[in-house]
Amino acid sequence: MKPLEGLVVLEFCQFLAGPSAGLKLADLGARVIKIERPIKGEACRQLSIKDLFVDDSSLLFHTINRNKESFAADLKNPEDLILIKKLIAKADIMTHNFRPGVMEKIGLDFSESLTLNPKIIYGTITGYGNIGPWAKKPGQDLLLQSLSGLSWLSGRKNQGPVPFGLAVADLMCGNHFVQGILAALLKRAKTGKGVLVEVSLLESVLDVQFEAITSFLNDGGQLPERGDVKGSAHAFLSAPYGVYQTQDGFISLAMGDLLFIGNTLGVDLSKYADKQDWFTFRDEIRELLAEKLATQTSDYWLQALQEEGIWCGKVLNYEELDNQPFVNELQLKQTVQNATGEKLVTTRSPIQLDGKILTSTKAAPSVGEDNIKIHEQFLSE
Repeated sequence: MKPLEGLVVLEFCQFLAGPSAGLKLADLGARVIKIERPIKGEACRQLSIKDLFVDDSSLLFHTINRNKESFAADLKNPEDLILIKKLIAKADIMTHNFRPGVMEKIGLDFSESLTLNPKIIYGTITGYGNIGPWAKKPGQDLLLQSLSGLSWLSGRKNQGPVPFGLAVADLMCGNHFVQGILAALLKRAKTGKGVLVEVSLLESVLDVQFEAITSFLNDGGQLPERGDVKGSAHAFLSAPYGVYQTQDGFISLAMGDLLFIGNTLGVDLSKYADKQDWFTFRDEIRELLAEKLATQTSDYWLQALQEEGIWCGKVLNYEELDNQPFVNELQLKQTVQNATGEKLVTTRSPIQLDGKILTSTKAAPSVGEDNIKIHEQFLSE
């Protein structure tokens, strides 16, 4: 039995942050019901990656919404709104990421929902919180990466701001949302009362940077200083930290004793004996290491470095990753199937409980796929 089995979640969220939280709750056993517009459904159904679609919904939507059910309802329709309120009365958790004021306008804000269900856990995601001049501005991942300073942490110094290749603000906000909801479940168990859970993309993307921002706030306001050579990595870490090209690929070098690493590679770094120099002259040091590492293959260097206990690894692309033995040994992939029999290969939950991997075989639902079943189970009275 999964830990959240028996809990019903109503998900009014769209796009990534809220639905990614719903995915994690579903993987933990909760019954997650997406409340979607009739016919078109959630907006993410039409937001595609590389124009990839499955059963008229984007592959992106499928990656975030597997293992859920769909209930189609028009929140502006009084009759549908009555049904939604009946569902809220029987649910354990409801989540939404509408802009501040939207749920108040239709009578589904936290205070009104408490009158329907005094034990409801009510979760909201906003872009920038509920107050202030930014409260109603659109919260989109790239905008948050840009606003929060995050885009100044990656890439090389001469590139200017570089956004991440993932929607990190959305994904981390979804993780924080799950943490808040699980904490609220514990609080409700103690008090027997409903709980309001609030997170924002801004607060989440700032929390991701806690070490960088704390350094800035306690180091005289010194801004992050990225390296300016190929393979530069963490803005606050010294050489050798970074990625280096070899004869046949790339390897990464993590933190370690620079002089010991230099001796292992056959590079004289004795002029950098002062540890402060490892940061001050890190670009110069990385260029010396890069010149040496380019002379042999990745496997050659990895064997030499790993024999000495030095933290290093091969830099893989997705094809190379997929061919690694641990992908199958750890069962890192799973196949899901939709109602029409179409199959997709995707990742699984990273959590194991009592030695068991959490998996699911259900793909994302079509719009309103579960209306009849939900009517019969919740709304027939």
